[in-house]
Amino acid sequence: MFSGVDLRSYVPAEEMRERGRALRERVPVTARDREATGARRPDVLDFLRAAHEDRIPHLVPLRVGRMMSGPFTFYRGAAGLMAADLAGGPVSGLDAQLCGDAHAANFGLYGTARGEIIMDINDFDETITGPWEWDLERLAASLVLAGRESGADEDDCRRAARDAARSYRIAVDTLAEMPFMESWTALPDESVISTAKADALLDDFKKAAKKARKNNSAKVAAKWTRHIDDHVTDVSKHRFVSDPPVLTPVEDAVRHAVIDGLERYGDTLRESRRNLLARFAVSDVAFRIVGTGSVGLHSYVALLHGNDGEVLVLQLKQSIPSALAPYLPAPPVRHEGERIVQGARLVQSDSDMLLGWTTLELGGRELSFIVRQFRNFKGSIDPAALPAGDLDDYGRLAGALLARAHSRSLDPRLLSGYLDGDESFDEAVANFAVRYADRTEADHAELERAVRAGKLAAEIPE
Repeated sequence: MFSGVDLRSYVPAEEMRERGRALRERVPVTARDREATGARRPDVLDFLRAAHEDRIPHLVPLRVGRMMSGPFTFYRGAAGLMAADLAGGPVSGLDAQLCGDAHAANFGLYGTARGEIIMDINDFDETITGPWEWDLERLAASLVLAGRESGADEDDCRRAARDAARSYRIAVDTLAEMPFMESWTALPDESVISTAKADALLDDFKKAAKKARKNNSAKVAAKWTRHIDDHVTDVSKHRFVSDPPVLTPVEDAVRHAVIDGLERYGDTLRESRRNLLARFAVSDVAFRIVGTGSVGLHSYVALLHGNDGEVLVLQLKQSIPSALAPYLPAPPVRHEGERIVQGARLVQSDSDMLLGWTTLELGGRELSFIVRQFRNFKGSIDPAALPAGDLDDYGRLAGALLARAHSRSLDPRLLSGYLDGDESFDEAVANFAVRYADRTEADHAELERAVRAGKLAAEIPE
């Protein structure tokens, strides 16, 4: 039976808003103000041990060491723990394609296929369909933690969380009023700063964008590789230079497995981009440790050579089930890399033109991976390094971007009706955010005690 898009029925805007308003009777927006700890929360150490079960054993102490560096970093590696706390809590019943880990440091700059620099959510390891509230509450709590790390006072931290919620609510209203074609790609460039009333960040954005324009494969090659001349093929190539523990060589079997995986990955790209990929050839492969949450998973960088000394660096990052999946009625996933890629394509205004997925055969196991450009004009504004007075601007910016992201899978007219211009929503989210930041600080302290007691091994980064 043919299954397609229904283009015969139309629901007027006001009817959509009324449907949203009706949900307020069951779950008012003030329900966001509640206790931080959920009934399904596991013990912190049990949570960490479970998260480390399928990771590369010798890298687990490094992950623990990174999570020890502060409550905000701990939070960045504990999306599943927060999902356990959110599970069973009050929700409106409206679902969106979630980032799944929408903390403040997961908003960043990157380049489009046309060479434009835009800012958007840039991490989708945990993407899944679920309550839109989960993303917003994770963002709000992260702003409080980032502010505390930078030395902001409690009023500044609370204001940032409240402004993120307010900006989200206002952006939803704005998107609900826009023509569908315009709302679909709204707010991708620096114009979002003035739209979100985050003008204090304009200089930060421009500095980050200027730096991002230099952040490409050529820069990676200049920093991490050495040049060689292949006299057999008369082709100029590069090789990675080992820099343990972050960048290390791989065995021939792994190298061939990565190249095999890259050749299969081409089938997940649009045909024109598959043709582009086919013009390159792999020069080298290395293992590279990335992030905090991903430490201990398989992660490789592949160095490809192209036209007249051109280089392209692709990242292959192992994909495991979303940490939110145990707490949501998620359908079975046929490939975790595909889940991440499809989530990113739905949420982002413009995704990496070489974003795709593949499977690698390693050690007798088939593992899922995403593939993307390792340096795609990427840049960031570090929320934990902002002056206290700019943290609320960042909150407004991130809140607006999150609203735009959710509007691609959740009709903003419906959500606008549910929020209904109610300012008490902003305060309720802020109250929960402060409470959850306190909860995270207690979790981080428990981790520190466990490491001191020898219950967990930790390798502290220099």
